[in-house]
Amino acid sequence: MKNLFNILSDFAGWEQQPVSHHEKFISAIGGFISILAITIISRYFLGQDAFWLLIPSMGASAVLLFAVPHGPLSQPWPLIGGNLISAIIGVTSALLISDQVIAIASAVGLSILGMYYFKCIHPPGGATAMITVLATKSVHSLGYSFIMTPVLLNTLSIFIIAMLFNSFFKWRRYPAFLNQKRNVELDYQEHFFNHEDFINALKKIDSFVDINEYDLKRIFALINLSANLSRMNKNEIKLGSYYSNGEPGSEWAVRQVIDEDVKKELIIFKEITGKDKTASECLTKTQFANWAKYEISKENGQWERKPSITK
Repeated sequence: MKNLFNILSDFAGWEQQPVSHHEKFISAIGGFISILAITIISRYFLGQDAFWLLIPSMGASAVLLFAVPHGPLSQPWPLIGGNLISAIIGVTSALLISDQVIAIASAVGLSILGMYYFKCIHPPGGATAMITVLATKSVHSLGYSFIMTPVLLNTLSIFIIAMLFNSFFKWRRYPAFLNQKRNVELDYQEHFFNHEDFINALKKIDSFVDINEYDLKRIFALINLSANLSRMNKNEIKLGSYYSNGEPGSEWAVRQVIDEDVKKELIIFKEITGKDKTASECLTKTQFANWAKYEISKENGQWERKPSITK
């Protein structure tokens, strides 16, 4: 029964990320503030009868900017470029295509194409294009100025609100560029990947992936740290082998076992890499095992983790 539930959950795309209640409420409050501002702006420029037309697409943007502020779809260029390109295509479709059904379908399809080529995919842009066609009366009266007010004004407003609001919470600073420094702090010894590796992987996938490389590096680092929480068994310690403490940044160290006293269960080691390099030092097997997180070896000039034999 449990396996069936897991299969159905995977098929349905059931959200698996354990987000705290604190984070959920922060996202909700940010969405409330942004949409309140957008509603006031739209009502001022479009009037009481038509102001609601742009609210759905801005509501979708609010979900991205406040629930997933570091996602590629949420960044400034996708937000602004995606909405503007879609609005331009929507206005053009509304003015040139008399059949509204064809105009709506054309606006959305061409917006997807435009966002792909201009590298600004933003799902709410599809809603912006569609709603722009639906707002026939407003579009015909405002023409292409509809793109500036209210579309651009609304987009810039939600962008500024997202920057200011998320700046109060250092772990979710927006845009993602402002959070790169914090992510890089978890990277060490270039164990993960560089920018070229990330781009090459995306080319092989050949489909849009909604995660930036800085968060992906951070995820790898955190997975590595989590996996290293368990200590080694002292019986795994071998003469001549190399071991790491698995710590991030400057705390990362490598020790080689150079001798041992079997009767006293003592390990004599040399610190190869780390801030406490020593000629040689002595610990009990238990003490050394408590320090070491995993065995490593040097492959092609890089330290690589070796799989543990016993658990």
